[in-house]
Amino acid sequence: MTDLKAVLLANLRGHRAAMLGKLDGLSEYNRRRPLTPTGTNLLGLVKHLAGCEYGYFGDSFGRHAYERPSWFRDDPYTETDMWATPDESSDYITGVYRNACAHSDATIADLELDSPGHVAHWAKGRQETTL
Repeated sequence: MTDLKAVLLANLRGHRAAMLGKLDGLSEYNRRRPLTPTGTNLLGLVKHLAGCEYGYFGDSFGRHAYERPSWFRDDPYTETDMWATPDESSDYITGVYRNACAHSDATIADLELDSPGHVAHWAKGRQETTL
């Protein structure tokens, strides 16, 4: 019998590794270079994914972040997470992402797939979910 949770976690870890792998061998300039008209860059995508990990696998299950990254604001919709600011080093951003992933892994290990969660920013009537 297949352990579905293990399969899903392995898939998630593969996607995380692929994202971080996109930064390998790139200069700081290319990590930070805006790739869209909105200014999104690769480090910004890593920042965004750290927030997703902490939000969806943390807050949604009452398991709050180990840390409060520099870009977390009181208003989660300020969109400051899609690019790296000059004062945020690559090492800082990737470190936060790795910490967020470890936090998510702990949530996944501790909960069952049918454990209930609540995503506050989803539409009313559709906020309830499971791991």
